[in-house]
Amino acid sequence: MYTNYMCRMCPLKRASFLLFLGIAILQKTFADVSSDGVIMPSKCEVCKYLVVELQSRLDETGKNKEVIRTGHGIDPSKKKQVDYRKSDLRLIEAIHEPHVCKRILEYNLHKERKGSLRFAKGRSQTMDTLHGLVDKGVKVELGIPYELWDSTSVEVAHMQRLCDTIVEQYDEDLEDWYYNHQDEDLMKFLCKDRVLPQDDQECLVEEFVPELEEDEEKKKEETEKKPKKKNKKKSKKNMKGEEGTADDENLEAKVKKEEL
Repeated sequence: MYTNYMCRMCPLKRASFLLFLGIAILQKTFADVSSDGVIMPSKCEVCKYLVVELQSRLDETGKNKEVIRTGHGIDPSKKKQVDYRKSDLRLIEAIHEPHVCKRILEYNLHKERKGSLRFAKGRSQTMDTLHGLVDKGVKVELGIPYELWDSTSVEVAHMQRLCDTIVEQYDEDLEDWYYNHQDEDLMKFLCKDRVLPQDDQECLVEEFVPELEEDEEKKKEETEKKPKKKNKKKSKKNMKGEEGTADDENLEAKVKKEEL
């Protein structure tokens, strides 16, 4: 019955139906993934790391003091001199060569961290531990082949695709910032003021503080407090010692009197 219905449909309707069916299957796939505990990146997270990577690229080329000459012909008066830091070339290289969103694929999922901080470069603590066990000869079963342990996660791949979409939709805003507002914070200019609704901006202020640094600060505080306690104990012992010597002297004097 389904086959007969498809045959009777005109080519245009058939194509539309297949497109709708494909979207429905894709949506169901993402829904199933989410039901398995996968949390897809929010728009806030995507915009945040897009800006982080774009700003990083611009910082890499911002120290270049090269002057670019534009125009044609031999006459130097017809050629213009443009500072590379404000040139079209720098913007094109930062966004498209290669595309800035490809840098998102360098991120991994750190499930031990909360919020947007779960996305970070480098191997997560969990995966470090698991790889360490394997290196020691321990058999670890994750349900996937060992060679796929460090492959791009569903969340990161999805974030990279959404990053492409934001760059495409807000390319004019990026150009406006680059040519006219470089003195303004790009995170605020793009994400806070243009891309994100007000109720989805919390991730922009989340910053990662390594646990090792926190532990070191706590240890410093503890070590600073401990000597004070020890000094008090020592002073008490010294007082007892002084009292003990005084008692001994009195006892010796008493014995001498009795002998006399």
